[in-house]
This record gives sequence, structure tokens and C-alpha cells, in this order.
Amino acid sequence: MDSTDDVPLDIQKAFAEHAGALFGFALNALSDRAEAEDCVQEAFIRAWRSKERYSSARGSVRTWLFAITRNLVIDALRARTRRPAPTELEKLEWASESVTEDLRIVEQLAFYQSLATLTFEHRQVIAAVQLHGVAYQELSEQTGVPVATLRTRMYYGLKALRVALADDARHGERPS
Repeated sequence: MDSTDDVPLDIQKAFAEHAGALFGFALNALSDRAEAEDCVQEAFIRAWRSKERYSSARGSVRTWLFAITRNLVIDALRARTRRPAPTELEKLEWASESVTEDLRIVEQLAFYQSLATLTFEHRQVIAAVQLHGVAYQELSEQTGVPVATLRTRMYYGLKALRVALADDARHGERPS
């Protein structure tokens, strides 16, 4: 590398100036936003790793980055031909699985957050009987609390839990 011709390559500046155009190029070629983002990210990683080899005598930074991105896009397109494309039904199933799983996690967090607002006695009976499947008689023997009292705590605990869950839903609160 001839130091008189070349100025040190500033990757941050190059990213600021060219990332949008590179992303547009990759997205146009791949028609997949995530794959395009991955290509651009990998292009800048490769550029950073080999920044000493860049020479302005061979082309502009933009040209060099486009060459790296072009090679990554070609690799991504070749990789597609090696794996079967998912059917529309598979895409729908995958999409609904993640949404369903995310929703289930959010609902569980909301439930546990609401459960935490209850008194210890109410929380104890709900957790033991509803979540862990412990019989009232067994719980009574473990805690020394009469079965009738446990049933009353369950009734009022569930009632308070419904109110707490309804409040969360009404206020659109997300568990933290």
C-alpha cells in the first residue's frame, strides 16, 4: 500500500455514508430484509478486518464496499439453492409459532406479576393447588391450615387475581 495515495479508512464514516445504499442493493437482490441486513453487517465486519488492504488507487471506498457486499449477496443466493425453500404453509406455521410463543410468555409474565400482588396466604394456596396440583387435604396437612380455610383463601385469592389481571389488561401494562 502506498501511503502517499491512501488515507486511513474510517469505517464509521464509511458506514454512515454507504450503509443505506448497500442495504438497498442487498435488499433488492435478496428480497429478504433480514438477509440483506446480515449481508451489510458482514460487509462492514469484513471491511473493518481488512481495512489495511484497502487502496484508494484501486477504487473508492464505496466501490470496495459494494464489491464486498456483492460477493456476500452471491453467497447468500447460492446458499438458497442448496436448501429447499419453505412452503407458504410452513412460513405461516413458523410465524404463528413465534407469535403464539411470545404471547404465551407475555401472558405468563402478566399472570406471575398479578400473582405477586396477592397476599402470601392467597398466593400459597393458588400456587400449590392450581399450579402444582396439590390436593387441599395434602396442603392442609403441610401447613396446618384447615381445608375449609384453604378453600376460602382460594376463592378470594382467585377473585383478587382476576381483578389484578383485568387491571393490567385495561391499562395495557406490560410485565417488566
